[in-house]
Amino acid sequence: MREQPVSGRVGFFTDTSICIGCKACEVACKEWNAVPEDGLDFTGMSYDNTAGLGADTWRHVAFIEQRRPLGHQEPGVGDMDFRWLMASDVCKHCTHAACLDVCPTGSLFRTEYGTVVVQEDICNGCGYCVPACPFGVIGKRESSGVAAKCTMCYDRLGAGQEPACAKTCPTDSIQFGDLDELRERAERRLEQVREAGATSARLYGHDPGDGVGGTGAFFLLLDEPEVYGLPPDPVVTTRDLPSMWRHVGVAALGLLAGMAAVAWRGR
Repeated sequence: MREQPVSGRVGFFTDTSICIGCKACEVACKEWNAVPEDGLDFTGMSYDNTAGLGADTWRHVAFIEQRRPLGHQEPGVGDMDFRWLMASDVCKHCTHAACLDVCPTGSLFRTEYGTVVVQEDICNGCGYCVPACPFGVIGKRESSGVAAKCTMCYDRLGAGQEPACAKTCPTDSIQFGDLDELRERAERRLEQVREAGATSARLYGHDPGDGVGGTGAFFLLLDEPEVYGLPPDPVVTTRDLPSMWRHVGVAALGLLAGMAAVAWRGR
């Protein structure tokens, strides 16, 4: 476990193949960050009572039931012929983060560790960041009206400690460390999982060439991203803003030129 000074860009590698759905990460996240209780209602979605990420759910463990065996697993009998795909989701801390682009107050900022953090005392509650996130991670807290999301335990990083969720994970499904090192580790793990028979396994969010420049929290999945409620090809939602503003500028110049021409003729 990492208990030393943190430097450079860090991140999470979540290996869903060894997640047991214990929700210890959810509890640890809430306890350390004082995240409010977000409802204990039964959703009817397997053992999932939090449903998704939001202002009051910074870690979310999904339970996906499928009627198929896993890898070389022997098929079950009748109603027992199914598998659970469990995965702990979190903010992706994107390389190209649209939430940063649209925040008008500077409440959202990039830390020295490459993570993206909300300063709740600066947030004005405009909510621009909520639709800007391509993963639907960030939300507004009903009690205060400000935005909130995972900080990757920014305060713990400054003290040389790993985030609470990774610290408490009993199977090491959530791994924390240097991002480049994690990517190399993930490639090796993917080969192992495929050799074990899980041929549909793939990495998600690890590629710096994707639509968000790679994420600071990436995953080893055992099925398509859509199965886990993840977008198959995420794109930073502000990528077209420069060209949009250029078009606005051209239109404005055209309008001014037209008005000037009309005024000149009226003389």
